[in-house]
Amino acid sequence: MVDAVALDIKMLEAGVLNRDRRLLAQAITLVESTREDHRKCSDQIISSILPSTGNSIRLGITGTPGVGKSTFIEALGLEFIKEGHRVAVLTIDPSSTRGGGSVLGDKTRMQELSTNASAFIRATPSNGTLGGVSRNTREAIMLCEASGYDVVIVETVGVGQSEASVKDMVDMFILLVQPASGDELQGIKRGVVEIAELLVVNKADGHLLEAAKQAQADYQNALSLSRPLHANWTTPVITCSALLHINISKIRESIQGYHQVTLRDDTFKERRRNQAISWMWSDVMDTIGHKLHSSPKMSNLVPDLEKKVSSGELTPKAGSKRILDALLKKTSIGP
Repeated sequence: MVDAVALDIKMLEAGVLNRDRRLLAQAITLVESTREDHRKCSDQIISSILPSTGNSIRLGITGTPGVGKSTFIEALGLEFIKEGHRVAVLTIDPSSTRGGGSVLGDKTRMQELSTNASAFIRATPSNGTLGGVSRNTREAIMLCEASGYDVVIVETVGVGQSEASVKDMVDMFILLVQPASGDELQGIKRGVVEIAELLVVNKADGHLLEAAKQAQADYQNALSLSRPLHANWTTPVITCSALLHINISKIRESIQGYHQVTLRDDTFKERRRNQAISWMWSDVMDTIGHKLHSSPKMSNLVPDLEKKVSSGELTPKAGSKRILDALLKKTSIGP
């Protein structure tokens, strides 16, 4: 008798590779599950589709509240589709730590893009992970790539929350800002500006056009004082109006230009290699955290140690050592 679970896994694998959006969504749901049996199944699927991954441009997009990220991502996605690409958008949404459900709708904000046959939009709950980035986003990227999406956009919750995590999983990091100048530059962390490979001033239309041009000059000046991220690439600052689709093609060309530069000087491959190592260690930490919360033995030990640490009976370091000793003993890992 054929194992029903094994049959479902094969069905999902085939569906992902055959570009079935419904089965792709189901595969991502499986990846997001915290159930142990679901984790094992998703691991099998990811291993199976691995040869079909890695063939996209991965873009991370962040921005200040009210900057128009959704409008911009929709305009950029439609621009890439017009050029013959297939676009996947993974939005990292705040979620209920109890229910795990996504607060923001995944398609209501990008209605035109969501109905396009060459697009796939998915809202992923952050599940309370550091920086608001879902631990499963990496696997979702791989599933989208295996399903033929050659442009994958990862949208973060907002500036200051998840940039470092997203930077570790994309090829190009894009910062979206509003028309502002002078002191308003202080509203964005200096470090966020410095890690961007492309800076976009949105809403450059109507009465905000001149303010956008001034903001462009201010950011160009700020970037000129920073050390370049790449030897062969200077971070451009481009004004646009996502609402009116002004300069969206220029932004698409800049993205493709950056991609070509990194392919030529081998930084693309180097970044992907470093990311693979980073993803491995990130998964190690996620797995340790999962075991801490799922093991009956550990769930009994941790509250007791927390109580002793909070009362001053144990130092935090001593508490940490006892948890690690118990965990390593449980998993039969040597000293």
